[in-house]
Amino acid sequence: MITLRLSIMMFLQFFIWGGWFVTLGTYLANTLSASGGQVGMAFSTQSWGAIIAPFIIGLIADRYFNAERILGVLHLIGAALMYMMFQAQDFSQFYPFVLGYMIAYMPTLALVNSVSFGQMQDPSKEFGKIRVWGTIGWIVAGLVISYAFSWDSSAAIADGMLRNTFMLCAVASLALGIFSFTLPATPPKGAGEKTGLNDVLGIDALAMLKDRNFLVFFLSSVLICIPLAFYYQNANPFLTEIGVENATGKMTLGQVSEVLFMLLLPVFLNRFGIKLTLLIGMAAWVLRYVLFAYGNADEGIALLLIGIALHGICYDFFFVSGQIYTDAKASPKIKSAAQGLITLATYGVGMLIGFWVAGQITDAYALETGHSWADIWVFPAGFAAVVLVLFLLLFKGEKVSTDAK
Repeated sequence: MITLRLSIMMFLQFFIWGGWFVTLGTYLANTLSASGGQVGMAFSTQSWGAIIAPFIIGLIADRYFNAERILGVLHLIGAALMYMMFQAQDFSQFYPFVLGYMIAYMPTLALVNSVSFGQMQDPSKEFGKIRVWGTIGWIVAGLVISYAFSWDSSAAIADGMLRNTFMLCAVASLALGIFSFTLPATPPKGAGEKTGLNDVLGIDALAMLKDRNFLVFFLSSVLICIPLAFYYQNANPFLTEIGVENATGKMTLGQVSEVLFMLLLPVFLNRFGIKLTLLIGMAAWVLRYVLFAYGNADEGIALLLIGIALHGICYDFFFVSGQIYTDAKASPKIKSAAQGLITLATYGVGMLIGFWVAGQITDAYALETGHSWADIWVFPAGFAAVVLVLFLLLFKGEKVSTDAK
């Protein structure tokens, strides 16, 4: 019964995110007439949320409140903000609400994990079965938008129907907010303990940067977030603009791929080692954007679908294996701080830079009608290739323990 409740929680958590974030760029450009720079600003709210989230979790949730209660409150606030996003008539009205929403939403990613871990005897064996429902939730959201409601069809986009994604997610957020109060009690772990900025920001883990290999990995992680931002920000607008039908539904191939390659990741790590696994992840970024540059909605659709399906390798082989590498390199006392540092650097600083760059490049190649997408995709392909070469030359192969702890 607890497993079912946690699975529903995880499903709704990622259904909400996948239900509006994927089509955000398309909605802003077509319905609110936002520029590439403004679209970049909207996506950057994810980074601001990631930067602010540790303060909410580390300084407040971990010390004073049950995790499931603050989860409920944040999703209720999120439901109200999502409804305001639904009502916004232009970008200047929309932006404050999306910023507030992401500041409320990003801490919930850690909170659903805390609630889950709090009910498990062996998280290394049990968590995957719960977390996979989050990926399923993201997939279902995309399929509902494309195939149940067809909100992302050319005619529907022209009629502003993508606005309904915010109402859909407001209802889901309201449901999860209420449901959260029925979840098992998860008391604060740090009650009575002193938690400073060092703990929250992972400053104690900065000493790991004295290790040259970890420094190279750390900087590569920040830099590879620039190409990553192009995918999040531009993939859906690109596919819809060039005439790919049911683009949002087709993009769920990326999440299906993510589940598959997550299962294959331990095999690659054990057989080929951390360096080659990370290089494969970066090479997939290069290949994906080359495929996007040369694909089209007609005879080149297969190139686009392969590019989408590469998401599993792009994400799992670099970011997930990177989390495993970080855990293996960190001493027991700073493992949490190390993960906090790498998250802050990537989803915070790296993605913040990436969304800004993606917005500038997109505006630079805007045409009177549409965009010169081949030129846009060449930039992240080339950038990822440079990061790959630098990593290949500077990162020394090493053995790390990849056993679950």
